[in-house]
Amino acid sequence: MEVNVLLFDKFETLDAFGPVEILSQIKDFKINYISKDGAVVHSYQGFKVITEDIKSIDKNGILVIPGGIGVRDLVNDTDFLNMLKHLAEESRFCLSICTGSALLAKCGVLNNIKATSNKKALEWVKQTNENVIWIDKSRWVVDGKFYTSSGVSAGMDMALGFVSDQFGKDKAYEISEFIEYIWNEDKSKDTFYNLGN
Repeated sequence: MEVNVLLFDKFETLDAFGPVEILSQIKDFKINYISKDGAVVHSYQGFKVITEDIKSIDKNGILVIPGGIGVRDLVNDTDFLNMLKHLAEESRFCLSICTGSALLAKCGVLNNIKATSNKKALEWVKQTNENVIWIDKSRWVVDGKFYTSSGVSAGMDMALGFVSDQFGKDKAYEISEFIEYIWNEDKSKDTFYNLGN
């Protein structure tokens, strides 16, 4: 299955590459780094990624959308949002990290869907679409094919949760042990909830 990681300038590095590290452990997954124009994209931390044009990939896979400061501009970019809407609708699963859920919300695919986001930015994210059922306290939220997570490292917990849902908890534990990461497997245990309050 294709894992299409949608990148944009000033994305948050760990938002993308924490889940990528986990999803790349599934042998049948192929990781693609994509962007609107297939250009070189720079993370907020200055990491350069060579991306593919969206037209060149199989869209019927897993779409991964990081957050980051670049989201603040993209929520007002109609062309980007239209492209994202089609990608999200065609994808079998859609995983967003941190403020990546603001992009999904703004393009309309999260209407009447439960979702969460980075607690430090949650009040801003909520303003992008009041028709989303925003969950204030959750490490990550699953609603149908949509997985949304709280801030930055929460994307790794969500990715392991996704692996657990699709391949069983033993596989998620196997991966977490391989990367020496302590998985917070309880999505309702949101240690950082008070950061937004």
